[in-house]
Amino acid sequence: MLRALAGLRRAQLATARSLSVFTADVGHGLLEVSHNTLALVGLAAVGVLVVALGRADMRGAFEVQALEWLQTRQEQRDLASGSVQAQVAEPDAVARATAANLADLPRPQATLASWIARRYKVAPEPIGALVQEAWSIGNRVGLDPTLILAIMAVESSFNPFAQSTVGAQGLMQVMTRVHDDKYEAFGGTRAAFDPISNLRVGVLVLKECISRAGSLQEGLRYYVGAALLENDGGYVGRVMAEQVYMRNVADGRRVAINASTPVAPVQRETQASVPAPLPAAPAPPVAEPAPAAEQVAMLR
Repeated sequence: MLRALAGLRRAQLATARSLSVFTADVGHGLLEVSHNTLALVGLAAVGVLVVALGRADMRGAFEVQALEWLQTRQEQRDLASGSVQAQVAEPDAVARATAANLADLPRPQATLASWIARRYKVAPEPIGALVQEAWSIGNRVGLDPTLILAIMAVESSFNPFAQSTVGAQGLMQVMTRVHDDKYEAFGGTRAAFDPISNLRVGVLVLKECISRAGSLQEGLRYYVGAALLENDGGYVGRVMAEQVYMRNVADGRRVAINASTPVAPVQRETQASVPAPLPAAPAPPVAEPAPAAEQVAMLR
């Protein structure tokens, strides 16, 4: 009896070992088959890819399909996530920016732009564009660029959206309703808030004022609308002092960014309420006085 039980146990152990070996062999065989199959599939894919890339038409079709698939996936992802950036993105918006890289400017302009930016706590890139434009238009019309920049500093502290109580607007504080004709070349009066357009119109008005008044100081009095007043509220002094600082900076001299300028209120109210008479251009003795509309046109 004991011998029979022992034989049965040995048979069970042998059977178990046989099953274990069989299972291991089957698993190893399946693994080998899988590896070989994957290798064959990979080789086939590589072969197809090589053939496809070797033909320009197939390569182009593949690239187009791949790009369309990627774009579709991106659009689906944006729609699924409700991406706000995808809805408001405008890659060409940078073209509207008034800005310049200071590294691209001549040294005097870059130095002055950096000084102005620190003095008036504004970004250097837009100031760089204004300095560049002041040099360009100043050379064309015969005005010192630092004078143009000094007027912007005193008038608006380089705020392109500034507006006075009497309607002077923008960097140069031009009276838009008086000089609406000058803005026609820039698309209309809303260009008063475009920094470059406002600068150019302001320079045109300033040039006319100086030409008719006969001198820079008197032209500045006309520009601010103080030609009929005993004093200009310190306006001319402030502009000229600021110009001296800017000229020195552009020439390479050191000027503190907190250098003081004469502080006095500018008589802006006179721009609309008291038209400044302009010196008459040469005319025959019997010529009539210039019409009021022409006089007002020189006011800011």
